[in-house]
Amino acid sequence: MNWIPLNSKSQLDEIANNAGQACIIFKHSTRCSVSSMAKRSIEFGADSIPSDIPVYYLDLISYRDISSAVSERWQVIHESPQILLVQGPACLYHASHGAIDMDELAKHLP
Repeated sequence: MNWIPLNSKSQLDEIANNAGQACIIFKHSTRCSVSSMAKRSIEFGADSIPSDIPVYYLDLISYRDISSAVSERWQVIHESPQILLVQGPACLYHASHGAIDMDELAKHLP
């Protein structure tokens, strides 16, 4: 899995303005064991998604403001851990905690 660190609000603008490219955002709490298990589950299930789909990693402890901006921009209630499949301004799919499943996410790919 090629994680792309999500650490600036300008990256959110780029993601939202690129309606032709779906991408994944994983909101991870580095202080939470459930979040660590979800991260491993995502990594093990990475072969469920095409390799050209960007996968962003957000350390929401370090970048709480960006985590809040993600929730606001894509109209999802903040949860942690949380995964979102977004395409431009639309959130196509989101899940949190034990519901994070890459096979399920893959069903929502455009």
